[in-house]
Amino acid sequence: AQGRVFGCLPLSSSSGELVAGSPAKQAAGSTCCYLNGNTKALSTEKRHHHGFDADRDAKKIHSACKGAGTDEKKIIEVLSSRTAEQRQQIKQKYNALYGKDLEEVLKGELSGNFEKAVLALLDLPCEYEARELRKAMKGAGTDEPLLIEILCTRNNKEIINIKEAYKRLFDRDLESDVKSDTSGSLRKILVTVLEATRDENQQVNTELAEQDATDLYKAGEGCWGTEELAFNVVLAKRSYSQLRATFQAYEKVYGKDIEESIKSETSGDLEKAYLTLVSCAKDCPGYFATLLHKSMKGAGTDEETLIRVLVTRAETDLPEIKGKFQQMYKKSLTEAVRSDTSGEFRKLLLAILH
Repeated sequence: AQGRVFGCLPLSSSSGELVAGSPAKQAAGSTCCYLNGNTKALSTEKRHHHGFDADRDAKKIHSACKGAGTDEKKIIEVLSSRTAEQRQQIKQKYNALYGKDLEEVLKGELSGNFEKAVLALLDLPCEYEARELRKAMKGAGTDEPLLIEILCTRNNKEIINIKEAYKRLFDRDLESDVKSDTSGSLRKILVTVLEATRDENQQVNTELAEQDATDLYKAGEGCWGTEELAFNVVLAKRSYSQLRATFQAYEKVYGKDIEESIKSETSGDLEKAYLTLVSCAKDCPGYFATLLHKSMKGAGTDEETLIRVLVTRAETDLPEIKGKFQQMYKKSLTEAVRSDTSGEFRKLLLAILH
C-alpha cells in the first residue's frame, strides 16, 4: 500500500515502513528533500506547529536583529521549532516584508558555529548537502570522506534532489564534478551511487542474496586482488533489506562478516565508501550515532559534522539516532552535545534535539 504524503513527510504504510511518494513542491520552485525510505515512523510533529505563521515568524526574527545587539534566543526559538519547508516560507516572507535576504541579514548578525548552524537550517536539506559537496570539491584538494558520508548514505530520491539542488545553486553537474575530483575505484563507486538506481522494493529474494554473497566472495576473498564491479553493483543497487539478507548469507557460507572481508581486501577511501554503504544497509541510525560520537570523542569537537548530521537528519531519523546513541554509548546524545559545545551554538543544537 502506498503511504500518503503530508507536506514533506511520507506517512507509513500498513506494514509500518515509510514509503516514498511525490515530493512536495516548494513555493520557491525547488523540491523538498525525501525521507529515508528505510526509516521507521518519525516523530516530527513538534515541528509541525498547527499555528504556524510565516509572517509572525519573519517579524519575530526581524525584531531579534533590530538595534544594538541580537536576540539569539528568539532566532533559536523560531528556527529550531519549524520544518525545513516552513523555514523556506519564513525566508520568502522576510524578503517580501523587508526587501532583504534573511541569510544575508543573519550573516551580518551572527558568527562562528552558531552562524553556520543557523545558515544550515535556512537551506532545504538537499540544498545544504549540495553546498557541502561543492565545498568538498572546490579549490585544491578534495574532501573524500565528506563526499562518501553524504553520497553513500542517501536514498534515490535524496540523491536526485541533491543533484537538482547542485545544478540550481551552482549551474554545474554534480556527477561531472565528482568524476573530475576523484579517481580510480572511489570514482567508480560514487558515480554508481549518483545514478540513484538502488532497488527500493523491500521484498527479499533469497536466491539472489545467496548469489550476491557468492559474487562478493569471488570478487574479494576468493580471488587475487579485488574485483570492484561486483561490490559496486551489489552495494549501490540492491535494496537495504536485500543487502541484509546477502550479508547474512555471506557470513553463513564463508564464516566471515562482510565488513571484515572489506577491511582485508580494500583500503583508504574505497574501504570507507564500502563500509559506509554496508553500515547504512545494516543500521542507518547506528551509522550516524557512530559518526556523532566520533565528532565529539577526545580533545576538540568536529562542529561541522555535528551541524551536518543534526540538521539533515532532524526530520528523518533523528529520534532513532538518539535511541541508538544511548544504546551504544550509555549516555544520551543531548548530554554528549551539552558537554561538548557551548554558548548559543549549544542552545541551538539542544533545541534541535529536544
